Amino acid sequence: MNSQSCVIIQKEWDIVAARQLGREIAKKLGVGTVDQARIATAVSEIARNIYLYASNGKVCFNIIENGNKKGIQIIAEDEGPGIRDISQAMEDGYSTSGGLGAGLPGVKRLMDEFYIESEIDQGTMIKAIKWVR
Repeated sequence: MNSQSCVIIQKEWDIVAARQLGREIAKKLGVGTVDQARIATAVSEIARNIYLYASNGKVCFNIIENGNKKGIQIIAEDEGPGIRDISQAMEDGYSTSGGLGAGLPGVKRLMDEFYIESEIDQGTMIKAIKWVR
């Protein structure tokens, strides 16, 4: 499975679809059940952000290899308003939606690698990787 699998996020149900696809790919890759749950939670959080803040976006999954390591890479891209202050958005407890605020810091903690890029009025791109243990 080298090709990228994506879920377009437009309605609330798409969050569930993205979460299920992420878990399915992780399971096929041989990721343990605890890390499958971490991936599913991270995907939910990322997809929910797209749904809440951007009118249009997608979550894509790739299986990646680095030497003898295999992992799942999640790439989320949206055409939303962008994040004005990434460092503030990465603070625990920060939420603009009145949610739990686990948000992006939670995603960063759940995954092994996390990268975010955002431009005002252009959108946001998040890359996260979980390596198979």
